[in-house]
Amino acid sequence: MRTTVGIIGAGPAGLLLARLLHDAGIESVVLESRDRAYVEHRQRAGILEQGTVDVLRAVGAGERMDREGLRHDGIELRFGGRRHRVDFPGLTGGSSVMVYAQTEVCKDLIALQLKDGGPLLFEAEALAVEGVEGDRPRIRFRHEGRQDVLECDYVAGCDGFWGVARQAVPAGLSRVFERTYPFGWLGILADVPPSHDELVYARHDRGFALLSMRSPTVSRLYLQVPEGTDAEAWGDEEIWDELDRRLETDDDWRLRRGPITAKSVTPMRSYVHEPMRYGRLLLAGDAAHIVPPTGAKGLNLAVGDVVTLARALVRLRDTGSAELLDAYSASCLRRVWQAERFSYDMTTMLHRAPDASPFEDRLQLARLERVAGSRAAETDLAEGYTGFPLD
Repeated sequence: MRTTVGIIGAGPAGLLLARLLHDAGIESVVLESRDRAYVEHRQRAGILEQGTVDVLRAVGAGERMDREGLRHDGIELRFGGRRHRVDFPGLTGGSSVMVYAQTEVCKDLIALQLKDGGPLLFEAEALAVEGVEGDRPRIRFRHEGRQDVLECDYVAGCDGFWGVARQAVPAGLSRVFERTYPFGWLGILADVPPSHDELVYARHDRGFALLSMRSPTVSRLYLQVPEGTDAEAWGDEEIWDELDRRLETDDDWRLRRGPITAKSVTPMRSYVHEPMRYGRLLLAGDAAHIVPPTGAKGLNLAVGDVVTLARALVRLRDTGSAELLDAYSASCLRRVWQAERFSYDMTTMLHRAPDASPFEDRLQLARLERVAGSRAAETDLAEGYTGFPLD
């Protein structure tokens, strides 16, 4: 089996890259270790930056997003009982975000790929990436009970943190930067309309809370909990009571309660692998970097990576110049580190560390007061949240 670009992973990064290459007339094959049902139902991020929305529309994957997604023009910060709204379009020149779950993005891209794109093989487990130092790289994989080889000109490693692609980079060339946080998010899905029409980020002495949503009838909410917490150790009423405490305000706002349909705990970590290119292997998405979910950057960073990669491959095909391809890692990492910085700032501003001192508590409140009282500080947050340029 042979193609131009072998793509490992059918998450948003791999699927969008396949679509961008298809539209440019470049062949690809996508290998996904899981079955289609799993890919289309795994719960992940739900906030799309302005640039991500624009790209999905451009590749023909925006129709259902525009019909069912929820455009948000701001977020609300809560601290000390106060409420402060950050107006995205007014601060950024018109940018906004879209609430549209990663599962739905994957469904839309899978439908396009199966309709008129290149091969997309589910339950095709990549076993190893070989030969990326030369001009004939290959991916060894298992599909339908037998092993096979996909030969290609380039390998795109879009297979997440636990995938095989990154393992092909020699240890002596890899540099890893990471931070693990001593807390996680207890997340719930609840069959109840959202209690606010925009996302609410709350800093409280008991810990962080986030009010989000999946649709006009389904709420998504989160509580900061200690690292290693078992989601099932929390009863439903206990969760609602704690959300009530952490989201409380000085006015008459009230939290709506409803049946909880799912619980899970998300760990919090920051991770960057450098470089993102080794020979003819190019890493994208979670294979190269992870951010804590506070900044809503994970899926959007993956989109930035594959847009950069697709442009580089098109330039190479059209002009013979490898300039953009050679700059791929450095170009992506500039955006990655800005997203890491933004996510770290949001996380440390809103989450109370287990051993936080009164001094650190006051610093958090001072940072939030600065955002609420300074247009420059508020603009920096709005620009970071709605997304850094894809160029």
